Amino acid sequence: MTNALLIYNARLLDENIDAPGAVLSIEGKIRSVFHGYFTSKKTVESLANSVLAEDGLSQDIQLEFYDAKGLTVTPSFIDMHVHFRDPGLTQKEDLESGLKAAAAGGYGTVVCMPNTNPVISSYEAAMDVRKRGASFGLSNIFQSVSITENFEGKSVEHLKNLNREHIPLITEDGHEVASSAVMLEGMKIAAQKDIIVSCHCEDPDLAAAARPYRQHALKLMEQWHLPAWGGSQADTSDIPSEIIEEIDSSLAQANSLLQMAEDICTERNIQLARQAGCHVHMCHVSTVGSIEAIRRAKQELSDEAADFYTDMADAAYEAGIESRAFTPVPAVEHGFSVTCEVTPHHIALTGTEEPNIRALVNPPLRSEEDRLFIIDAIRDGTVDCISTDHAPHTLDDKAKGAPGFTGIETSYGVCNTVLVKEGQISPRRLSQIMSANPARLLHLSKGLLKAGFDSDLTIVNPEESWKVEAERFLSKGKATPFEGKTLTGRVKAVFVSGKQVYKA
Repeated sequence: MTNALLIYNARLLDENIDAPGAVLSIEGKIRSVFHGYFTSKKTVESLANSVLAEDGLSQDIQLEFYDAKGLTVTPSFIDMHVHFRDPGLTQKEDLESGLKAAAAGGYGTVVCMPNTNPVISSYEAAMDVRKRGASFGLSNIFQSVSITENFEGKSVEHLKNLNREHIPLITEDGHEVASSAVMLEGMKIAAQKDIIVSCHCEDPDLAAAARPYRQHALKLMEQWHLPAWGGSQADTSDIPSEIIEEIDSSLAQANSLLQMAEDICTERNIQLARQAGCHVHMCHVSTVGSIEAIRRAKQELSDEAADFYTDMADAAYEAGIESRAFTPVPAVEHGFSVTCEVTPHHIALTGTEEPNIRALVNPPLRSEEDRLFIIDAIRDGTVDCISTDHAPHTLDDKAKGAPGFTGIETSYGVCNTVLVKEGQISPRRLSQIMSANPARLLHLSKGLLKAGFDSDLTIVNPEESWKVEAERFLSKGKATPFEGKTLTGRVKAVFVSGKQVYKA
């Protein structure tokens, strides 16, 4: 028996489409996209039956109907940066809780970071995570591998055993590869295998210099029972003003050093990637300086492409060949390319004022100038995708200063609220950076409402307002700076390969 799913009475939304319609998927693949107001099941059923008859499936089919009731059907989101803490840190999160949270957030595919215990540094360990993750029948999961073996900063020999199909991305996320020579060698191997090098850009020496300031602030925060995840729950009314000033001053000094740390290593990693000829992807970009460095690198590549096309056209003219006979190819140096991601919390929150200066995350929440610059970079195309950097911790660990927030279940609501509802970008652009672009970067047949693509579909109500209540999260991590905030845009259902894996 062949399984088919027909979602009708929907608003269809991807990077190219924003119109009413219906989607027919067969055996986990989109077969047809119908455009029009199909509020009646009977009308769209006849169209679907015509397609099934054309495919010779009309007699051996189990067709499931889903009335979207006017809600928005969009390609499921893809997150290139999550921490599911499995193996070894499962008190914070495990594969089952992480994948349930991903589905609740509208995500059909996630890429897990390797900073587990032990560190994921081999093909075999990565594939074990994928196999265990797939057993839950929820969102798709990829497991990245560390750039250096066991995060020791020395050997990259293990990278020679990887392949792009199963492991599309390597990273040292959580810290930086200190040695430029070691990073260059790792990038060269990645270039040969067409694997993305995802960089946590943070100069280790400057990060070390920032640590005492943050530790001093944390000691005072623990003493006065101030949470390390900001938000409206941080009551400072009973704390002496001089204590608050000391905490905030220490954190400001740490953040200043960490801003330089990000900018310096962003520049370094771009130069190393150019030399290696690899695809470098900048994680959680958060500063004006880093955005400007990425924008310059992209512009240089664009200029090189334009020069390449001009040279090809000139050569064709001299040879008496029409230039349109040539198929354009990207002009890059030995495969060098630059992409980047930003997080919902860096889009939405300012870290230089109450209460979020004490919301500890790496990289830190930045100034309002940085935040607005990130949004501008989303508008002009410098930013390629949104990744959550979902980083769950126990509340005890978070109180002690463990950096990061639980974010995968609030991501769509935050981005829709700050970017679409405030008129910064269109819904189609949001779909592009949450679905289509990450799919392209990972070489996946996902992210578009298009025949032949995987039937990973998320149904959202972009107009529904809801209050963030962390106790309702499916993630084990409950620390979020958005606690108590009202967001607009809510995930209502998720289908992965045509099978429903979440219902609100």
